[in-house]
Amino acid sequence: MTGTPSPGTPEFLRAHNDRAALGLFITHGTLTRTRLGELTGLSKVTASQMVERLTTRGLIRTLGTDDDGKRGPKAKVYALDPRCAHVMAAELTPDGLAIACADITGAIVSRATVRFEEAPDPLATAHAAVEAAAKEAGLDVSAIDGIVIGTPGVIDPLTGEAGYTSDLPTWTGRLRAELRTASGKPVQLANDVNLAAVAEAQAGAAVGQPDFALFWIGRGVGLATVVGGRVLRGAHGAAGELGYLPVPGCEVPRNPARPEVRGGMQSLIGAEAVLRLAAEHGIEAGDAAEAVRSAVEKVAAAEPAAGAAGLPIEGSRSSGGRSFLDELGRRIALGVAACCAIMDPPLVVLAGPIGTTGGELLADIVHRETTAITLAGPDIVPTETTDAPVLQGALFLALDSTRKRLLDSIAE
Repeated sequence: MTGTPSPGTPEFLRAHNDRAALGLFITHGTLTRTRLGELTGLSKVTASQMVERLTTRGLIRTLGTDDDGKRGPKAKVYALDPRCAHVMAAELTPDGLAIACADITGAIVSRATVRFEEAPDPLATAHAAVEAAAKEAGLDVSAIDGIVIGTPGVIDPLTGEAGYTSDLPTWTGRLRAELRTASGKPVQLANDVNLAAVAEAQAGAAVGQPDFALFWIGRGVGLATVVGGRVLRGAHGAAGELGYLPVPGCEVPRNPARPEVRGGMQSLIGAEAVLRLAAEHGIEAGDAAEAVRSAVEKVAAAEPAAGAAGLPIEGSRSSGGRSFLDELGRRIALGVAACCAIMDPPLVVLAGPIGTTGGELLADIVHRETTAITLAGPDIVPTETTDAPVLQGALFLALDSTRKRLLDSIAE
């Protein structure tokens, strides 16, 4: 890289030290000069020089003083300057685009939502959302350092574009390139279920777990597999398209890229199938998640009372809810068992509107049914990232990429 100091020169050593110092501020949040020296193993004088250079570059700022309860002068506390970089994270749905803007510390400073009826063209929708979020944050779009958009479907690993999105065909093939050209900023598209797995690993049920699988059960059905801390995307970006998993007894469709085609697993546990199954068991609801919630509530309310009265569970008024959840759990277990036969994950997280709503009860049923048909069943738990997990994952990814670029800029 032009302008990069040569190894061994004072400029190189300063850049190396400053990069290490900035990395520590990113990791720890706040530091005093003394603590920075301890963490780097450098002298107080060198630590002070690093702080001065990072402050001059606008990367860190004085936050206050350290109230350690001791007499004498208080040490200044420094932290990342939130103004040094901003990112945007977005989630694409069939209704529109929801977007959040955050500073380099991860604090969300604005949100915006643009629906398709307001801006039907994909690029116009994305631009409107970016501009609305930037305006709300009091920023110019040029101040945004990176954008990550979570979208359903397959992301082409070569172009980074959405190569196939069944519900959003007009978003394929050109959005990333056009938005990147228009904004002049790094833009990344990522599969929504994979982003949910990123959020789960960072702040959910899979924290500290390098290997796990996340089953997304909602309008669509998806799978994210994480091995060694990395999401498996596949040679064509199609790893995890669980809805197309062939299932015995279900029709195996030809030409699955057609929007109207539904694969075997989708026909069993997708939202439409779950709603039909609920109706068969006497549960009427407006959508699949509502049906699952109603069933869980029926079981929670009726089964303890039935047990206390010495009545069999199947004879209680929860039987419709219990039988519905049992059948749904058996269906989900078919997908989990397929994953176990290939990956043998130690942990499976149930996510998406249906997986989230089913909670511990559905997770326990799926665990029971999975262990009955596999050689070694994993732990199965409900998601712990219930608030906009795709947006959370996009934010983690955007921050990680921008922080790496910020660290690399130290050597320039």
